[in-house]
Amino acid sequence: MTAEMIAPEWMHRQITSEEYDSWTEEQCAGIEIVDGMVVVSPSASRRHNRIGRLLANALDRAGGEEWIADTDFDVRLQDVPLNNRRPDVVVYRVDAFDAPLIRPEHVLLLVEVVSPGSETTDRLVKLDQYAKAGIPFYWRVEQAAGRVPVVHTHLLDAESGTYRAGEVFTGLVKAAVPYPVEVDLTQLP
Repeated sequence: MTAEMIAPEWMHRQITSEEYDSWTEEQCAGIEIVDGMVVVSPSASRRHNRIGRLLANALDRAGGEEWIADTDFDVRLQDVPLNNRRPDVVVYRVDAFDAPLIRPEHVLLLVEVVSPGSETTDRLVKLDQYAKAGIPFYWRVEQAAGRVPVVHTHLLDAESGTYRAGEVFTGLVKAAVPYPVEVDLTQLP
């Protein structure tokens, strides 16, 4: 049995932004593109999704007229080589809602909820990639069954182009930046 028999041909070569942009939403769901290569992401757990939704809802309510928070869509970090990430939560400009692509200049904050299998990617790779793309804020949520989630905030240092550690919240998030927001993650089932 060859690799082509198991997975489609496009999973074995770099794809272009033009090719990716021709795919349907269904084809793009559950994948990210890193340096032009397809990276398949398994479905998240209910706990993971609930944390993301609670954060997105709170960030959306607190975003006022300028910012909106959504889940489960691509952020185009760069075109060549193609880098598309699908963060758990994206806070972006309201006026970009109908844009065909959400790009770093539209984004204020990206949130990743760490899951088994995404530890290194969320803690190191995405931290570096999002900083290089110029995303002003990055939050990483550490979660484990039976434990209260811990939210690590990071702020972009524009001079160095890297993130510096911000506040850390256990359970109750009461952040002042990027704008005031409060969400209680202690009440997870």
